[in-house]
Amino acid sequence: MSDSAAKPSLLEGAFSGRADFQQLIRDAINTAAKEGWREMVWFDLNYEDWPLGERSVEADLQEWSATGRKLTIVAKRFDGLIAKHHRFVNWRKQWSHIIEARAVTSASDEEFPSLILAPDWAMHRLQPTLCKGVAGYGAKRRVDLRELSNEWLSLSASSFPSTTLGL
Repeated sequence: MSDSAAKPSLLEGAFSGRADFQQLIRDAINTAAKEGWREMVWFDLNYEDWPLGERSVEADLQEWSATGRKLTIVAKRFDGLIAKHHRFVNWRKQWSHIIEARAVTSASDEEFPSLILAPDWAMHRLQPTLCKGVAGYGAKRRVDLRELSNEWLSLSASSFPSTTLGL
């Protein structure tokens, strides 16, 4: 194995600023596609500042969405995602069978987490307004974020249907 293959492909440490945060999201989704992550869990207040409407992100999500994949997205509200990320909304319609969308409407904006949890890596945006946080492969961080996500999931309800049925 070469040295480059042995090195982690995603950030290990702190990040700061919106541009760094958005690049980290792009890199995580790209890595998920390349490494075939079976599951991802995303939390964010409304996903407004995630780069989910970009063509390259949609392409990576399309590549990632193979058999046996699951994406859980949790928000306080999905209005920002729906308004700003049309590509993601359309992609979600096609892949609704692997995407579970949930909302925790009773939470305050300040306490709602912003994170990505993957099998071997996690990102936690600790200060969402400043886009400051930490990311890495550490097992303790992933366990802590899994516990946090389970707490929030227990408070959540199904939301953001992939289609709107009319009469």
